[in-house]
Amino acid sequence: MIEQDPDMQVTVLHSAMEALEIVKTEAFDVMLFDLNMPVISGLELTKRLTASNPEHRILIYTGYEISPNFNLLIESGVSGFVSKTASREQLLTSIRCVLRGEAIVPVQLLRQLRRRDIRLPQEHGERALEEVSINERETEILQEVASGSSNRDIASKLLMSQRTVEYNLTRIFEKLGVRSRSEAIVEAKRLGILSASEFR
Repeated sequence: MIEQDPDMQVTVLHSAMEALEIVKTEAFDVMLFDLNMPVISGLELTKRLTASNPEHRILIYTGYEISPNFNLLIESGVSGFVSKTASREQLLTSIRCVLRGEAIVPVQLLRQLRRRDIRLPQEHGERALEEVSINERETEILQEVASGSSNRDIASKLLMSQRTVEYNLTRIFEKLGVRSRSEAIVEAKRLGILSASEFR
């Protein structure tokens, strides 16, 4: 489907190991990886390549449900996702979008990135308001913290690395102006981010 476009040249490989070797000597504008490949998955291949060059533009091309791996894929550095049910036009449009530095995310997954804006009074009794933005993922982490989950438990449940959980908690603390989990829970409850029913 891609080769039918006169502006595009395609190199087809049948294994992740081949891909790891060829990128050492050849440059590609965009790479499409199947999520489920033998030996090394599309996720692992993406992580290895972006670790060596974060500028790689990678699309995951799959017929499987992406949701279970969504956070891990985003963290690995992918530029987007294309379903194998996509038409030729949709596929080519996705490639061109990635070439322009744009991300391709299905609408149902995009909704996970919805932000929740909280208005907080500034210090020293000023009337002006400072906006603190807590996104959906950060809210989920707060909910797990309120439930007494450890960082390891949160990482496992939300399909992310423990390091990512720690990074997100640091950002949450900064946004809420707190220094500990317990303070974060109290402040999140006061702001209405967490309801009393989410506490154990």
